[in-house]
Amino acid sequence: MKTEKAILALADGKIYEGVSFGAKGETSGEIVFNTSITGYQEILTDPSYKGQIVNMTYPLIGNYGICEEDHESIQPSVEGFIIKELSPFPSNWRSKISLDEFLKNRGIIGIQGIDTRALTRHIRDNGEQVGIISTVDTDHQHLVSKANGLSGLEGKDLVKVVTCQKTYQWEEAEIDLGMISGSTHEQPGNNKQYKVIVYDCGVKYNILRMLKNLNCDVTVVPAGTSAKEVLSMKPDGVVVSNGPGDPAAVPYMVENITDIIGKKPVMGICLGNQIIAQALGYKTFKLKFGHHGGNQPVMDLRTKKVAITSQNHCFAVDGESLSNGQSDRFGKVEITHINLNDKSIEGLRCLDVPVFSVQYHPEASPGPHDSSYMFNEFIEMMRSADSA
Repeated sequence: MKTEKAILALADGKIYEGVSFGAKGETSGEIVFNTSITGYQEILTDPSYKGQIVNMTYPLIGNYGICEEDHESIQPSVEGFIIKELSPFPSNWRSKISLDEFLKNRGIIGIQGIDTRALTRHIRDNGEQVGIISTVDTDHQHLVSKANGLSGLEGKDLVKVVTCQKTYQWEEAEIDLGMISGSTHEQPGNNKQYKVIVYDCGVKYNILRMLKNLNCDVTVVPAGTSAKEVLSMKPDGVVVSNGPGDPAAVPYMVENITDIIGKKPVMGICLGNQIIAQALGYKTFKLKFGHHGGNQPVMDLRTKKVAITSQNHCFAVDGESLSNGQSDRFGKVEITHINLNDKSIEGLRCLDVPVFSVQYHPEASPGPHDSSYMFNEFIEMMRSADSA
């Protein structure tokens, strides 16, 4: 099997030589590591990774191929992919193509054959930084110099890059593998209870699928849609989705949500948590190396129960930035969840208006389902508002 050399160069001068797979050429982005054992397809198609090159810590990737039904968006947003070893023979009855073919078809550049765990330690010790993967330039110093001339995620509005261009209705529920026959699967009934508007900041499809599973009438709107327009649709509730980039660089989303809070129940996920936090008066900051993976322990401070969660974010809410936990416009705010690894904020709830948000991904994909109950809490919040 013919191999082609690929180089990974970090802005701090660190060089890794490996073998090319996927598309050829050159790409750049902020290097992050993901600790998930499975779910590489969902990771590649998660819009939250726009602007980032993903390094997988698990050593063997590609062993179950690619199944189109498992995509989390219409196309990959990740800038590049780093793995230890590519499995050349995928084994999965649902797989349509190999990971290598998928990346080639979608123009995603990959590098394999490097020590991904050593790279992970380097990022953990030195922080996330810009890197370049190249199959066309083998000059180490030239690549490092180019990497030094690039900026990271801070100050970048990448939501505008990944958000949908027009409003659409979502009809697909979660896949039941026992119901699959060919390329079709059973859908739930049409007994729709609540109309939910989802702000697409880079939404993962499984958020929409889980809302649909709960018989919600789901409409997805572009991130730039005004609060006035959303409220004119007469929703029962509003969800602010996950997404990429710096939460401080999307003031229009903060303005939209500020104008909706108190008028309709609101739930935020990941970037949505950070947007809601800013609307309440909190500030955000960049983590040293972020949280990316399916094994993050989070404690619910109200019950002291710990859930293992799926996460993907580089920024966090500054818990000290809101004086006495009191929002000027929306009253008392409670910190509901914390990450047990670094004590960063993982959840917020308003006590005077129907709003809550979580920093992790209750829809998983990939990851544990410990926190899927958060969608039921959103349904209950809408039910309470409806009966008030």
